[in-house]
Amino acid sequence: MSADLLQTPLHALHVELGAKMVPFAGYEMPVNYPGGIIAEHRHCRTSAALFDVSHMGQLRLLGADASAALESLVPADIVDLGVGKQRYTQLTNTSGGILDDLMVTRRESDLFLVVNAACKTDDTRHLMTHIGHRCQIVPLPDRGLLALQGPKAVQALARLNADVARLTFMTGGSFPINGVECFITRSGYTGEDGFEISMPAEEATAIARQLLEQPEVKPAGLGARDTLRLEAGLCLYGHDINTTTTPIEAGLAWSIQKVRRHGGARAGHYPGAATIERQLASGAVIKRVGLVGLERIPVREGATLHDVKGHKLGHVTSGTLSPTVDKPIAMAYLAVNHAHPANEVYADVRGKRLPMRIAGMPFAPHRYQR
Repeated sequence: MSADLLQTPLHALHVELGAKMVPFAGYEMPVNYPGGIIAEHRHCRTSAALFDVSHMGQLRLLGADASAALESLVPADIVDLGVGKQRYTQLTNTSGGILDDLMVTRRESDLFLVVNAACKTDDTRHLMTHIGHRCQIVPLPDRGLLALQGPKAVQALARLNADVARLTFMTGGSFPINGVECFITRSGYTGEDGFEISMPAEEATAIARQLLEQPEVKPAGLGARDTLRLEAGLCLYGHDINTTTTPIEAGLAWSIQKVRRHGGARAGHYPGAATIERQLASGAVIKRVGLVGLERIPVREGATLHDVKGHKLGHVTSGTLSPTVDKPIAMAYLAVNHAHPANEVYADVRGKRLPMRIAGMPFAPHRYQR
């Protein structure tokens, strides 16, 4: 492993637990533990899995103008976000493309942001450049972040602090765990109920050990995190969304509230607003779709898609053999006139044309606690 790779506060624990470590977003991260990706995936769907996501970027935005300032860079309603509420949004560029997607939570005295690991340096620079004169931007490199996901996550976490059970999906608050003040949101990246737990980096291993002592909880790595989020129909930045895809093309129009749309009280006034508003009104020419394979051969990212006559239609952005659906599943971008439910397309995999059918997402139902 390269000496240049960073390590999360939980690195020694991953090694102790027998994790297979791989490079990811500049960090040495666990891809799976001895039981394997499929076992970890299924355990998350039936019980509770613990993921180390400390490589993600955590930031605070402070000041009276912080909400309006952030709103000038994203298409979501931040100004009206209530205390303890969380919202998903995107940083956009001048053409409406996505620089990164992120979670924003309103706290009593600040906005708490979680951004993608590979983008956090650029995101921080972007925020500093464009709104650093309007609010204080504080990166939090001394924080760890854990994701506890699955239908029994609440049972496990509630033993450490019973009050967490009152949280609902996309809400958050401060909760002590054995005397350590943690900021916990009821959210995640698996489609399951669950929590993301931010704590001081020096306390991350102790809290992880406490969670792993709970009978419901087992560790899970990046491999299962990827298959779980794909079944949930959730985008991975740099794969399913990037600087050339807009929120509308990506099927993320739901994340743009009415007040920020054309005719709303605070419409526009963010990078790429003209493009995004035009696509909201008239539709985009391409769209993200789900695909289910008709043969039991996985179709991976990068596979080209063709119609029955061999004309190229698009490409796969994420794909796997789904442990839950027990079929190949994928996400792809297609021209809207080919993106009709149940239409068949053909994926080129090592010279073989594999039939796939356009399907709705998520592939596995969301089970959020609303």
